[in-house]
Amino acid sequence: MDILDGIAAIADRYDGYVLDLWGVVHDGRRPYPGVPEALAALKARGKRIVFLTNAPRRAWMVASMLDRMGLERALYDGIISSGEVSWRHLKARRDPFFAGLGARCVHIGPERDLSVVEEGVAEIVAEPRDATFLLNTGPDDRLGPQSADPYRPVLEACAAAHLPMVCVNPDRAVMVAGKKVICAGALADIYLALGGAVREVGKPDPEVYEPVLDLLGNPPRHRVLAIGDSPHTDLAGAQAAGLDALWALTGLAADAHGEDPSAEHLATVAHEEGVRPIAALRSLRW
Repeated sequence: MDILDGIAAIADRYDGYVLDLWGVVHDGRRPYPGVPEALAALKARGKRIVFLTNAPRRAWMVASMLDRMGLERALYDGIISSGEVSWRHLKARRDPFFAGLGARCVHIGPERDLSVVEEGVAEIVAEPRDATFLLNTGPDDRLGPQSADPYRPVLEACAAAHLPMVCVNPDRAVMVAGKKVICAGALADIYLALGGAVREVGKPDPEVYEPVLDLLGNPPRHRVLAIGDSPHTDLAGAQAAGLDALWALTGLAADAHGEDPSAEHLATVAHEEGVRPIAALRSLRW
């Protein structure tokens, strides 16, 4: 597998770029070095850029977070988050799974994720017996050590009440300022083991790429490149959506494979994961 130092060499092969955020554009606190300059170079060449993230909150909240990081909005054309897609489903209720959920949910997650139910698309209740579904936006990182164990009692209670789960972040983990943090997908795994029904919203489901392609202006798919650090979500999702993918060696990839993995090692991992990225990328820089 080829390992690129930057994207300059392949930039003009594509008209649209689909970029993961955590682990590619930023580390959870600030953009990686070279990222703003790379985005500016792409925009100067007329490329369209959309961020696609499994963040369990609405796109406007993600944009506000990027504002606080100092990433200018002129550097990208839009954001689609798993929280945004979930909110749209809860509002429209056209999808058969969401149409059958009912209106009341138990919520696992921090208050900052409650944009997923804004405008009254669902009501948060305290007890499983009063709910019709379980809304999982992931552990609250303010509650101490990163473990799923504190959530087992509520997961068991919701499973006993036969509540279907909406998992608003299929990621099992993400890197935040160099520290691995578990996400909603880790709780979904436990719920599945308990016999619960789970609908995961986000990458790698190809459904979430449709609004992204709309924001890109619906170019031919062979002219769109997705860049992500996770084979399980970013690379697999791009492949399922018919897009080329570039494997960023930052974020989860750096945590799993070190800062300077060999091309042979990466090729083996990609084969084991069933993904076929066009190359690896040391980091998102020009």
